[in-house]
Amino acid sequence: MKHRSFVRLRRPAVLLWLLLITVSFGRSVQADPVRGQAIAAERIARDTGWGDSEATTKMVLRNSQGKESIRLLRTLALEVPNGGDKGLTIFDEPKDVRGTAFLNHTHIGKPDDQWLYLPAVKRVKRIASANKSGPFMASEFAYEDLTSFELDKFQFSFVREERIEGQNCAVVEQIPTDKASGYSKMLVWVDLTHYRVLKTEYFDKKQSLLKTLLLKDYQLYQGKFWRSRHMVMQNHQTGKSTTLLTSDIRFAVGKTAADFDSNALQRVR
Repeated sequence: MKHRSFVRLRRPAVLLWLLLITVSFGRSVQADPVRGQAIAAERIARDTGWGDSEATTKMVLRNSQGKESIRLLRTLALEVPNGGDKGLTIFDEPKDVRGTAFLNHTHIGKPDDQWLYLPAVKRVKRIASANKSGPFMASEFAYEDLTSFELDKFQFSFVREERIEGQNCAVVEQIPTDKASGYSKMLVWVDLTHYRVLKTEYFDKKQSLLKTLLLKDYQLYQGKFWRSRHMVMQNHQTGKSTTLLTSDIRFAVGKTAADFDSNALQRVR
């Protein structure tokens, strides 16, 4: 009788011990908002102080049958201390999109401002908050994907550690604070050496996997700032993808706030 009683008393402890062993080997842990926030803050701290930049990018659009179309564009960026950064994208090729320009002003504590200049109609179109989940220039990137990374845009939780591409990464869940976002959440793989994003999974409002972004070919600039020169956004629900191949990245090119003025958007060349 004593032996049977001992077994009954110890069984919950044995089951708990087995559960802990399983969790340990699976590298799964309880979601940790504090660590998630700290990782996100470190991402920003590692990429502060670059000032302004300019780059040339090739955009490759692929439909579900693999047919490609190519666009050439320039991207300008301006760092705004203690505020959201500013970005300007100008399309140079092909002819049907030449002169199209997209301007983004990221804000902290309020919705971002975004404008699109369409030369065919000689008109600047303001992107409404409700439309920021829409596709940018027929690509698999949404307008909301093109803003700078800011802490107030998300709620963060550390989920687990996982190795990808030979790198030890933290997997961080990001839940958008903007109710107009097209995403319910993102899972972001951040390497724990340089705090670079290597992969992001985007989930739609139904909690289904919508897209995956892979970032490759990182280069170090000015001994501090890492930039991916090869990004692929794959849409799992449509079979389409968009690749961004960036080259000729230059910093401290003399861009100022005047270069990112919405009133001058029609004169951008």
